[in-house]
Amino acid sequence: MTVPSFGMRLGAFPRVLAYLVLATLAACGNTPPSAPPAAPEPAASTTPMPPIRIGIALGGGAAKGFAHIGVIKMLEANGFAPAVVAGTSAGSVVGALYAGGMNAFELQEKAVALDEAKIRDLQLSSGGLVLGQKLEDYVNEQVRRKPLEQLAKPFVAVATRLEDGERTVFARGNTGQAVRASSSIPGVFQPVTIGKFHYVDGGIVSPVPVDAARQLGADVVVAVDISNKARGQSPSHMLGALGQSIAIMGQKLGQAELARADVLVRPQVLDMGPVDFNQRAVAILQGEKAALAVMPQLRQRVAQLQAERAQSTRLAQRKAAEAAYLDCIEKRSRLQKWAGAVGLNDSCNPP
Repeated sequence: MTVPSFGMRLGAFPRVLAYLVLATLAACGNTPPSAPPAAPEPAASTTPMPPIRIGIALGGGAAKGFAHIGVIKMLEANGFAPAVVAGTSAGSVVGALYAGGMNAFELQEKAVALDEAKIRDLQLSSGGLVLGQKLEDYVNEQVRRKPLEQLAKPFVAVATRLEDGERTVFARGNTGQAVRASSSIPGVFQPVTIGKFHYVDGGIVSPVPVDAARQLGADVVVAVDISNKARGQSPSHMLGALGQSIAIMGQKLGQAELARADVLVRPQVLDMGPVDFNQRAVAILQGEKAALAVMPQLRQRVAQLQAERAQSTRLAQRKAAEAAYLDCIEKRSRLQKWAGAVGLNDSCNPP
């Protein structure tokens, strides 16, 4: 039989001694020392992370606003249906109908069947040629007279307060009236009176309402810019001149706000006039093309955000496990701490 060396016997001595001491202490007491509370195992994340909320900011541009429908079509087709919607001017019209529960194909059917007479009520007045009541009634009819806060998706319409030029974001109240205020081009539509103030086109202060979409809770904002750009050409009619004037007024503000979008879509509709309703099919097609062109960028941004969230979740779980371990160590008795020091107690599992 092999006899263990003296060095081996000596190395085992502290462990044997520890067992004897613990046995003696246990015999002296009526009950053995209780084990410390075990450190809870870090729970594996069984709940999936909340989905990335896509927000869409629809800019103004009169008849060019039909391009918004094409953009929404491609977002839905690629699994990026907007969860929140913000609209300015023409964008507020499309946005309200979409937030009211229509999908992109239903929007397209409405666009094709739209009779301009349903939304245009001419009235000679010092405030503007178009009253705007027909537009308000049309929108309210399409959303089944639901107020803004009861629409199927969170939606806001951006307008400009005429008294002081303040940007106003309508999130509650009469949906059609908010859209009418957002779309009231100065000199064409009569200003809309809401409470004690008057409101005109939101394009003056927020041509593409990126910030409003972000405030609604969007994680990723897709901005759709269809506004007129000054290209060294003089518009051939009054409405075109007014539209270009509004675009120029809001250009600096608009550039800063557009820079805060995650993805920018620019449908090629610059050659369309503000009243070219006969080109609605072309505008929708251009919206589809422009949205498809930025789809890789959108996928990349969403994937990046998902990776950042997953990393944050892992860090939070690790910190929770470390805190639970330290708490377990702190709650042990002196005897249990001594036993742990010589390797006899591992109930507090390190993370």
